[in-house]
Amino acid sequence: MWKSHVVSRSFSSGSLLESLLFKRTSCRYYAKEASSSSSEARPKQVVDFQEEDLFVSSGISRPLSEILKHLNKKVPDSLIKTRVENGLSSRYVPWHIVNRIMNLHAPEWSGEIRSVSYSPDGKSVSVIYRVTLYGTDAEIFRESTGTASLEDTSYGDPMQKAEAMAFRRACARFGLGLHLYHEDML
Repeated sequence: MWKSHVVSRSFSSGSLLESLLFKRTSCRYYAKEASSSSSEARPKQVVDFQEEDLFVSSGISRPLSEILKHLNKKVPDSLIKTRVENGLSSRYVPWHIVNRIMNLHAPEWSGEIRSVSYSPDGKSVSVIYRVTLYGTDAEIFRESTGTASLEDTSYGDPMQKAEAMAFRRACARFGLGLHLYHEDML
């Protein structure tokens, strides 16, 4: 009975992208005979081959231009909410909807809080949030801020409100919901 063991895997010549996508790989398999009655080693057989037909899809990744094109589309009115604060009305896309849109059109994105700071008078909290998009050709990021009054708890925890605001604004820098910031100009 022969058993195969993968010992090494190396990429053949070609572009780095092709190598990363496993379009062309070379594998070296060492096969040895398994012996149940004897512990003596038998000669190993080396098998080299090219896996020209093996192609692991880039999955759900796409070039950044395609991702940005989709993010810049107008968000349907049914997903937009209106909030009234200090007598001013503003339309926005809730953070959980923004998150779902990002997952749909830029599934390989990431987000992180970069900074949290409180105002010197202790009345507000500000969050800096970074959103990074990963395309097949590059990655880019945008950062933005969100600030909430510590006294205003009408929309939940002030820290969560500041984070959600910063997240939405960072996504708007990629074009997601950006039309809401310019409605009065249209």
